[in-house]
Amino acid sequence: MDHQKERIKNGCQKILEGINSMSLANLDDQQVHSLVMMREIARGVVDDRDRKVTRSDVITALRYSIEKMVCASRDIIQILSRMSFEGLDDQRMHLVTRMKEIAHGVVDKQPRVAIARPNLLAEEVGFVDEGMQDSPVVESAKICNGDALIDGAQSMTNEDEMLDVEHVLRFENEIDEIQESLLPCFEQFLMWPPNDCVTIEWVQDVMVILEQASQKMLPSEFCHVVPTLLVDKLTGAACSILCKEPNCVEINCQGEEDSRVIVVGDIHGQFHDLMFLFKHEGVPSENQIYVFNGNYVDKGAWGIEVFLVLLAWKVLMPHRVFLLRGNHESRYCTARYGFKKEVWAKYGDQGDDVYNKFLECFKELPLASVIANCVYTTHGGLFRSIHAAPSQRPKRNKTHRVDLGSLAELFKVKRSCVDCPYEGPNILLSDVLWSRPSNRYGLRDNTGQKLGLWWGPDCTEEFLKHHNLKLIIRSHDGPDSRAGKDNDLGNMLRGYSIDHDGESGKLCTLFSASDYPQFGKRRCNNKGAYAVLKFPDFASPSFHSFKGTERPMVDPYVDFGANNIDSSKLDSSQSASTSTLSASERFYPEGRRPEFDFGALGIYNAPCWSVELPDGSGGTQVVEVPRASLVEGLPLPPNIQEPHKAAYEYLFELVAGLKHMIVTRETENRARVSALKSRARKRKGQA
Repeated sequence: MDHQKERIKNGCQKILEGINSMSLANLDDQQVHSLVMMREIARGVVDDRDRKVTRSDVITALRYSIEKMVCASRDIIQILSRMSFEGLDDQRMHLVTRMKEIAHGVVDKQPRVAIARPNLLAEEVGFVDEGMQDSPVVESAKICNGDALIDGAQSMTNEDEMLDVEHVLRFENEIDEIQESLLPCFEQFLMWPPNDCVTIEWVQDVMVILEQASQKMLPSEFCHVVPTLLVDKLTGAACSILCKEPNCVEINCQGEEDSRVIVVGDIHGQFHDLMFLFKHEGVPSENQIYVFNGNYVDKGAWGIEVFLVLLAWKVLMPHRVFLLRGNHESRYCTARYGFKKEVWAKYGDQGDDVYNKFLECFKELPLASVIANCVYTTHGGLFRSIHAAPSQRPKRNKTHRVDLGSLAELFKVKRSCVDCPYEGPNILLSDVLWSRPSNRYGLRDNTGQKLGLWWGPDCTEEFLKHHNLKLIIRSHDGPDSRAGKDNDLGNMLRGYSIDHDGESGKLCTLFSASDYPQFGKRRCNNKGAYAVLKFPDFASPSFHSFKGTERPMVDPYVDFGANNIDSSKLDSSQSASTSTLSASERFYPEGRRPEFDFGALGIYNAPCWSVELPDGSGGTQVVEVPRASLVEGLPLPPNIQEPHKAAYEYLFELVAGLKHMIVTRETENRARVSALKSRARKRKGQA
């Protein structure tokens, strides 16, 4: 069997190599489509992929080849512009001019693109040795490396020999559909700028194209507009800047009379809210600084678009755009609240690589900022002293001393963890991203969500006074986390609230995602908000609320039935938002929530009373597990101690419920099959 499989793979490898060596110059559209489809099937066998090759794979291959041609053509134009053509005769001069025209035609995306073989023309002209013999420009221009078919195996200098890109894309007798959906996407194809030179024009193009694509394109087509190469380049360029910034960035804008700073809270993938903000307040500039307080992704449909646009501005204006990390910029949250599924939906087989690029970028984001020496901003809030950080998680019902930390200690935190730690000296990372204010005095662990702290007005006063600050702007809490809580803090329906107001200054919470959450059983119908800080008194911001902007309808990337709860039914002592509840707190039918803490047993992904099952139409549905009348294994022996006893009882009941559900479904299926067979026999007898 293994020998036969190896023979098949070798045969497919030969097919792959043979098709890659072919020219498409004289093939019609159907032949191009058939060859590319055959090539992708062969590649799948060689790479041990079992996924069916689709038309989208063919389009991706063609688009990728076009992208490489454009990049190679730009490099060729630059090389030709630096060369001296002294001593060339008329014929060779004509060939040089022709090669330049062809390259310009590719770069300018003219409807008809001539695909030439630059090294062949160069050999005819006679200057191959001038930096082009072993140049990657020549190799990439061939477009024959196994990733693309269009290799231009022969020089095409006549109009009749030009390859029409539109014709290449018109296959399978679906010309009208391709013209309406694919060709506009090709016209909006984004590419990394030449020479890695990010300009304001390029960033503005990114915003315009992504906004148009969000209105017109399916998620599966996103990779055609924003190729993985661009994601790789942009995240890499941004990481090289972010990694050099300290944990707490200092934003010095004092003395600049016309300067102002705009602070933005959670966006959560609501790309159109971000575009609204830029349109009404203006984009970053020398006189306008932006500080973003984290939570760019999850719970919304356009987390990739939000983060890419912000990274583009960061690369363009690193000292005018500051991106801080939120608790959702982590592997745990993005895998649970939709961003990972969004990446998969938009990049398919390449999703894992793209997702890991974003995770690497998340790790480099700073944690806080100090604006004009008087305003402290961060996502979650205050944090404990590193000297008081526990070396391991405290045991159940035991408390330990928690002292307020300082900015000097925050500077020492290692922020390179993709997920927040529960213990150890780096627990300050968890505090600054997950902590929440309270009207109860003191500083204490948030036992409800296992991460972060609660801090009271006295801690705010102490922190401001110690660091000679006047204002704290934090985010993290939306209207869902404040609804139904008896904590006397603002309900966040206008996008912001003043939580503490003391002698030394104030504490504000800022949330910038309007009509939140985009995916959920119930919208909060809230406004988003941002804060504008101006010279000379940066500590007295003006808050601007805005109504929800119109956004396209899309399918959710997160099971909102499982990840959102009725906030009014939460215990007020928890004061935890839906974004921070563990699985064991979220999936229980009425009356089946355990009276113990799974976390005390080291279980942080406890089994729940909901399971995801096929719905019969190719999708899935969340089904509640029914309670069984008989539970095997109960009652338990009296010598089992708590919380183990309660955990065993809970697990036995859940297993019994699952067993009952499986048996019931199997009985129903047998009855259904029997009824179908009976009807078939009756019809056969009547016939």
